[in-house]
Amino acid sequence: MGETPAELKGPDLTKGFELSDVPDNGTLLGHAHGAAVLLVRRGGEVFALAAACTHYGGPLAEGLVLECQVRCPWHHACFDVRSGEAVIPPALDPLRRWGVERRGSRLFVGAELAPPKARSLRSPVESVVIVGAGAAGNAAAETLRREGYSGPVTMIGAEANVPVDRPNLSKDFLAGAAPESWVPLRDAKFYSSRQIELLEATRAVGLDPRGRRVRLSDGKSRTYGALLLATGADPVKLDVPGGDRSLVHYLRSFADSRAIVACARAGARAVVVGASFIGLEVAAALRARGMDVRIVSPERRPLERIMGAELGDFVRTVHEEHAVQFHLRHVLRAVEVGSVILDDGTVLPADLVVAGVGVRPALTLAEQGGLHLDRGVLVNEYLETSAAGVYAAGDIARWPDPHTGKAIRVEHWVVAERQGQVAARNILGAREPFRAVPFFWSQHYDIPINYVGHADGWDRLDVAGSVAERSFLVAYRAAGRISAVASVFRDQESLRAEALLEREDQASLEALLATVRA
Repeated sequence: MGETPAELKGPDLTKGFELSDVPDNGTLLGHAHGAAVLLVRRGGEVFALAAACTHYGGPLAEGLVLECQVRCPWHHACFDVRSGEAVIPPALDPLRRWGVERRGSRLFVGAELAPPKARSLRSPVESVVIVGAGAAGNAAAETLRREGYSGPVTMIGAEANVPVDRPNLSKDFLAGAAPESWVPLRDAKFYSSRQIELLEATRAVGLDPRGRRVRLSDGKSRTYGALLLATGADPVKLDVPGGDRSLVHYLRSFADSRAIVACARAGARAVVVGASFIGLEVAAALRARGMDVRIVSPERRPLERIMGAELGDFVRTVHEEHAVQFHLRHVLRAVEVGSVILDDGTVLPADLVVAGVGVRPALTLAEQGGLHLDRGVLVNEYLETSAAGVYAAGDIARWPDPHTGKAIRVEHWVVAERQGQVAARNILGAREPFRAVPFFWSQHYDIPINYVGHADGWDRLDVAGSVAERSFLVAYRAAGRISAVASVFRDQESLRAEALLEREDQASLEALLATVRA
């Protein structure tokens, strides 16, 4: 992944502009030296940055400036306007920067500035071992080096490839809209150049917290000064006759996505088991490849349990407009050669079956190491487990969420990346509590759904905006308090809701909803 070239719009900033042309705490989109440039003003200072997010190329001019940061409207990546550094994932790379010069009363965008210098840090931690090469593991390894840690870093990955952009596996890559080159987060040279030892196709099979040692599937072991467990989650397998047939697939790894692509041909018939986000995204991707797609799920409507009836009905309508057929309130009874059988005896032709019925946190190693568990690995606000020197992040971590007052575990890519960053800094002695508001996004054809906050239950759900016009917010309330906000084509409001949830500013959240209703 990399910065997507943005269309050149607005004034040529090398020819000069007035300070008043840029609103304070606001932006101005222009161009300089053949590149799209975003000006961000903070009082009397103006910073010139690349205008496209380094994640998927989101237009930062449509984002949100908050203090000394600019946030991307698409997937809520965050950049420091002074250094250009990516400070909050999913973006990993910094923005390009240009100097801003004052000549008399006017300002001019000058030459491009060098990237921020590498930091150097003395740390008492002798070595760091990271078990897991997904979102949390990769973010932690990169953060250790970005923060200047020079000791040995080992990342142990069960998959036979470098860390990948997992959301892409059920979205653009699966749909045929993205090449394989988009899928790796980094290439192998990136890790070797930063002296990050990446062990591919290797599992950690034993943990000795007292001896600070991890035993590996190849018979070798690694000692550590600090250990990060980021083992992720495993798909729940179909427990029905024929569930192990070759036409049944799951989607978790790059290899899984490739295998589904190899079976996906126009005119063939696919049955998706489960109306989860993964199942629905797979359905959309397979429709993009011209397959006949049916979804089987026991719920009354897709996503109702986690998103509510209104959004569930909306998502169903979107998929039905693309000729997806739903078989709701039904479960799979058996998988045959070329078909599946439902609980009422209905036979659905199937050349491909993709099961998206949930995942389970991969806790075997943590359990074997004697860590405290509760439907996940229990950690404190610093992401420390019950064993000294051992941290956990990502899908396995259950942490004390300061915003809800509950211990929660969240299976979202961006949450895992942000936890990996915080865990890495805490390994180096930062003592930084994890306070991020959970965020995730889902894509259904040309319809994006963003979700900020965490609502594992609600007693009231409010819709602001127009569902019919596909531009709305959904607020989830418990005991009168807004705990989460979902949005469709309301990117700016989603960013504002995230910031307000971070500050726990309920009054401003109510005002935001009122503005959308007006």
